[in-house]
Amino acid sequence: MDATVTLKDVAARAGVSVGTASRVLSGHSATSPAARERVRAAATELGYRVNARAQALRSARSHAVGLLVSDVRNPFFADIAHGAEQTALASSYVTLLANANEDTAQQDTYLDVFLTQRVDGIIIAPQGEGRGNLRALEEARVPLVFVDRVVDGFDVPSVTADNAQGVELAVAHLAEQGHTRIGYIGGPPSVSTGRARLSAFLEAVARHHLDDDPALITAGDFRRASGGTAAAKLLAHHRPPTALLAADSLMAVGALAEVRQRGLRIGEDLALVAFDDIEWFGELDPPLTVVAHDARALGATAMRLLLDVIDGGTAESVVLPMRLIPRRSSAARPHTAASHPSV
Repeated sequence: MDATVTLKDVAARAGVSVGTASRVLSGHSATSPAARERVRAAATELGYRVNARAQALRSARSHAVGLLVSDVRNPFFADIAHGAEQTALASSYVTLLANANEDTAQQDTYLDVFLTQRVDGIIIAPQGEGRGNLRALEEARVPLVFVDRVVDGFDVPSVTADNAQGVELAVAHLAEQGHTRIGYIGGPPSVSTGRARLSAFLEAVARHHLDDDPALITAGDFRRASGGTAAAKLLAHHRPPTALLAADSLMAVGALAEVRQRGLRIGEDLALVAFDDIEWFGELDPPLTVVAHDARALGATAMRLLLDVIDGGTAESVVLPMRLIPRRSSAARPHTAASHPSV
């Protein structure tokens, strides 16, 4: 064995990442057959041998778990992370936090890092349709729990909120206020919460006999700017909605900014309801009506499920309830809202 040959050299010769080379040579199954063949051939050609002592040390539990959230800038996911972290610490585990940034490629990068670090399990708010490293994790039977979102076709325990209940509460509340034209700012259809909340909204509109004009439906990307763009499109309509429902907190903030820029007053000229109760939403003027669910409980419950799986148990998926917190942002009546032209 040439002592100067490193794992990095093997990875470069095989044309794979260092993490993939490490997993192949340590016997980890979360690799493709083609990668295994290239890495083993490169190791043979270069005379590289695995350090058996180091490998034995790595085979023990790390007492570290990975947590991959969708967007660290979103306070909702910060609360999920806090709940998960505190639950992990209570069981003597540390949490490695990573940010997918609502991007599947970045998700794959961090999942690869988690595998290289040999975490004992992973909690993830997944992006996309489950290709890449996410599928490799499932096939390798790495302990895995989904939080807030799910991916179709994966047999993975999850902790989610009751989206149908939350949307029904919001729509029923606005209908009781007399609104029939509710503008909906939804999430991307590539994400399970985006699809579930849109489906629930359409069902609630039909159930309450509200206006089902397709022009009242918009989609953002769970970020602030897209909420503003969606609100601008809705309010520019020749028959603008008298109320807005934003499917997450950041898009609600973007919508709020757009409404104010147009000289309209939330709670007087236009009603606004948002998903997720960010701590300072109650301090706005007017305070924001929200569909709330306990983000810290989502994170804590997901961590408890993951630790059960790590210990060899089986975990059942959990759906947590939502509740409506009515505040002055939804006090606007439709006859006042309709009297203000779009600009």
